Amino acid sequence: MIYSAEVQHMCSVGKGAYHGPAPIPEEGKWVQAKQISDISGFTHGIGWCAPQQGCCKLTLNVKEGIIEEALVETLGCSGMTHSAAMASEILIGKTLLEALNTDLVCDAINTAMRELFLQIVYGRTQSAFSEDGLAVGASLEDLGKGLRSQVGTMFATKAKGPRYLEMAEGYVTRIALDEENLITGYEFINLGKMMDFIKKGDDANEAMQKAKGSYGRFADAAKYIDPRHE
Repeated sequence: MIYSAEVQHMCSVGKGAYHGPAPIPEEGKWVQAKQISDISGFTHGIGWCAPQQGCCKLTLNVKEGIIEEALVETLGCSGMTHSAAMASEILIGKTLLEALNTDLVCDAINTAMRELFLQIVYGRTQSAFSEDGLAVGASLEDLGKGLRSQVGTMFATKAKGPRYLEMAEGYVTRIALDEENLITGYEFINLGKMMDFIKKGDDANEAMQKAKGSYGRFADAAKYIDPRHE
C-alpha cells in the first residue's frame, strides 16, 4: 500500500463502532451481505442494445452467489437469438460477479445482467420474502404450456389502423370487426399446443384446429380480416 506524504504525516484517529452493512431481504431472511456468496435470489432484468434495435429479458436464480438457473428471452433482433444461446451456456455455474464481468455476446444481454445484478445485491428480488426462495426451474412457469415466451406484436398505421399479429394467447389468424370496423375480438393459434399435438401424432391441420381459440366478441363479428394480408 502506497500512502501520500500528507497521509504519512497524519496522526491516527480511531473510527469508533463498526455497524456493518444494512441487512437486505433474501429468500425469507435478513442478510448482511459482505461477500458474493451471501447473495441469493430469483429475479428478472431488462436490457437493450446501443442502437435500441432489440431487447432482452434475463431471469436468474442465484443460490449462495452461484447462478443455478437462467432464462434468456430476446426480441427484435435475429442475431440476438444466437447470442442468447451462447449466454445460456456462459451464465450457468458462474458467480454473480463473474457474470457481471463476462462478455455475454450481446449488448442487450449484458445490460440486462447489469440491471438484474442491481436488483439482487440491493435485495429487490422476486423471492426476497419467500422462505428458501424459488426452486431451480421456476422461470419455466413464466413461459406456460408449450414453453414459449409471452410475446405481443402489434402494427398500426394512421391510414389503415391497427393489426394484432401476436398476443399472449398465440399467433393471431383473424381479427373480428363490427359494423363500424372497430375491433371486437380475435382468433389465435397457440403454437406451443399445436406443436405438442403434432408431436403426439396428430395431422398438422387437425393440430392447428385443436390449438385454435378466440377472445372477445369474436363469434358476433360483422366481418373478419387476416391481419397480415388485408
